[in-house]
Amino acid sequence: MKSLGVRLMKHWLPLVFGLALFQGVMAQDLRETLFEDADQTLEVARNANAPLLSPRLFSDGMEAYAAAESNLQRGRNLERVRSRLTIATTAFLEATAAAEIANITLASVIKTRDDALNAQADKFARELWLGAEDRFVSATRRLESGNIRGARDRAGEAESRFRSAELSAIKVQYLSQTRALLAQAEQARVRRYAPITLEKAAALLLQAEQELSNNRYDTDLPRSLARQANYEARHAIFLAERVRLLRDEDWTEEQIILAYEEPVTQIAAAADRVAQLDHGMEPVVEELVAYIEDMVLRDQQLTIDLAEGRQRNVGLEDEIRDLDQRLGGVSQERVALVKRLEAEARIREQFTQIETLFARDEARVSRESNNIIMRLVGLTFDSGQANVGSQYRPLLAKVRDAVEVFPGSQVIVEGHTDAYGSDGANMTLSRTRAEAVSKYLSTQFNIASYRISAVGYGETRPIANNETPQGRTRNRRIDILIKPQLD
Repeated sequence: MKSLGVRLMKHWLPLVFGLALFQGVMAQDLRETLFEDADQTLEVARNANAPLLSPRLFSDGMEAYAAAESNLQRGRNLERVRSRLTIATTAFLEATAAAEIANITLASVIKTRDDALNAQADKFARELWLGAEDRFVSATRRLESGNIRGARDRAGEAESRFRSAELSAIKVQYLSQTRALLAQAEQARVRRYAPITLEKAAALLLQAEQELSNNRYDTDLPRSLARQANYEARHAIFLAERVRLLRDEDWTEEQIILAYEEPVTQIAAAADRVAQLDHGMEPVVEELVAYIEDMVLRDQQLTIDLAEGRQRNVGLEDEIRDLDQRLGGVSQERVALVKRLEAEARIREQFTQIETLFARDEARVSRESNNIIMRLVGLTFDSGQANVGSQYRPLLAKVRDAVEVFPGSQVIVEGHTDAYGSDGANMTLSRTRAEAVSKYLSTQFNIASYRISAVGYGETRPIANNETPQGRTRNRRIDILIKPQLD
């Protein structure tokens, strides 16, 4: 009997396991079919930030979604499952629409909330954050119910509280830490060994505190100053330790300078350069900076060219295949395609021609699709000003020459700023500067006004880190976009 039981187990166990596996697969397929629409609308709602901006509708959708899952797992009637999923899908769609409206109506407070979150106000100014968040949620709920005026009132309260939370968080996170570091430095007698750097940290800390007090609605600058102060305090402590070590080991001036030169020699070697330091480090550093900038620009251009080439090849292959199948042989469409390809090839040749017009300290030229971008690194403005000085006439004359390479092209002058200052002021300043350059090109070099336009982007399109002086300088720029005609 035991032998018979074992044989039956061997025969039936695989069948039982197979049946269970089959049922599991069928259940999964059934779930995917039933939940397909609800899952898609749920993903769209999450991408629209509906959990934050339309909490009631999104919560209603999630409640119905969870009920559908529970009913399915418990083997309830499928119509009941479908009914709950229909409610969930509708709620997610409505939540997405409400979130899109909130993104417009509550745009200012949403940005302020993001700034506070980036400053980790939820961690360093918890009580203020919770108060602001409570009013923000109230604003979104009022907007969901159609009370736009009430939503804006609550949003105004929330915005003020978020700014206070951000300010408090910055003070705790950066200023308090930096004060502690400076106190530590004083106790460790850092001032004796690194007085310049320590004084710089103290001055930056004072400037950050003043900026926070005087301009509460633009925290970009004080945040950056606070970070710099924190860094310089740590830098001073490090330098003091190194100076102590050098003095203790009786290093000579020559040994110190040679050790100072060694990292530059290694960097030059990595760039396949020989560091000739007989005239000091400045010429070598300038050469390496130029080399790195060129490599970065070339890498960016190659990345753009590669992506465009792949996209163009796929599109052309599909187009040629379609033409061959429909018409065969030589056709009017095929001739038009060949002409377009020839026009794009000419643009690539003309791009090289424009590149040679400018010195590296005048403009950087790049190509995006068939558009030519000239970044005028040699054109600068006085702080807060938009006057185009006469010293830039030779540079802008070269811009005119570049534009003439493409007769009939459209020219767009783009203005950009760094992140310091208010968003609105930066947008206005960037547009005013772009308009000044556009007007100069029209009046001084007779570029037809219907061909040229100006647009300001403010701080919204940075190309470098706003936390460094060099990065901010690169972000304050004028770009000239040439859009050639392909016919």
